[in-house]
Amino acid sequence: MIGLKRRQGVRESTLESYESLLRRINPEIGYLRLVDIRPTHLNSFYNLLSKKGRRLTSTKATAKIDLKGELKRRGITQVKLSADTGVAVNTIALASHGGVVSGETANKLAAALGEKTAKLFTVERDMKPLSDKTILEHHRLISTVLAQAEKEMLVPYNAAAKATPPTPKHHDPNYFQPETVFAILDAAESEPLKQRLFINLLTTTGCRRGELAGLKWNKVDLETGEITIDCGLYYSPKRGVYEGDTKTGEHRQMKIPAETVSMLKEYRREQIQLRFKNRDRWHETGYVFTQDNGEPSTPDSWTSWLDKFSARHGLPHINPHAFRHTVASVLISRGVDISTVSNLLGHSSVSTTEDFYSHLIEEAKAKASDVLTEVLIRRRA
Repeated sequence: MIGLKRRQGVRESTLESYESLLRRINPEIGYLRLVDIRPTHLNSFYNLLSKKGRRLTSTKATAKIDLKGELKRRGITQVKLSADTGVAVNTIALASHGGVVSGETANKLAAALGEKTAKLFTVERDMKPLSDKTILEHHRLISTVLAQAEKEMLVPYNAAAKATPPTPKHHDPNYFQPETVFAILDAAESEPLKQRLFINLLTTTGCRRGELAGLKWNKVDLETGEITIDCGLYYSPKRGVYEGDTKTGEHRQMKIPAETVSMLKEYRREQIQLRFKNRDRWHETGYVFTQDNGEPSTPDSWTSWLDKFSARHGLPHINPHAFRHTVASVLISRGVDISTVSNLLGHSSVSTTEDFYSHLIEEAKAKASDVLTEVLIRRRA
């Protein structure tokens, strides 16, 4: 199954997610022949997953020292530690800020620092049940496998289609209020140009962080003020950072404001100066957002930087994806049609946009009704 999906072009990070899910699926129902699997087997499995103690990373850890200060004292950056351990930069940032990480992550970080885990972390067993969303991911993988088996006539029907997985709770997308966006943009004025530009593009395009990290100069038209989004950067523990297609496989062009174009021109000049300064250290990769040696910046590094940025300026926690939701909320509230919003965000279909922002769409409809009433009914009286 994994091999088939790889040949179909499924992203490596998704395939690794499948492998992780199979670590729970195989011990419980892997002994069954596909043709013998019944909905009752699957329902029992989903019920088992909802019990305590089913997490693969059954221990959780919290730093008992100032991990951030320790890394600084040793002259080790979070990016370097990530490269040495295979742990994502944002996970290291989480641990450095006293957040909870897996026991496995704690072991890797301690080993890289040449210390015993117990010296750096407080470790305890994580008995929290799996979320409904995670259980549903197991169901979807099983359903995909059985659907392929049904297609090849190996089973008479897809048992997963008749099973009853949990229904995850719907959470409204997290977006910023205008005053928060203003505060973020004001705070960004004191930051380096590269970071200021990244925040500007998050705010004006609604792009995913990986899409901006993967943006190349040959996809930026500084004359027409257009950028083309046709790829993204992704992280996989096995492959590290790699370039892949957009999430939906679709390419899109978008206009950017004149102010953003001016920032891009200024930043391009700054990057050229950086290239001359670094000489032989520079790797010409063509990416807009690079490290000091020309290598692309990783998506996780931007999440980590935004965490530090928000803490430094006393701002609420900034999730890069919240900018995307904010763009959608502003456009919908201002009456932009859903098809245009969907195309701008790069959704696979308009229905995806409608499902995700249903509450905002209903609010916009109610506002439209109020406008019609005010103009055509009340003013007539």
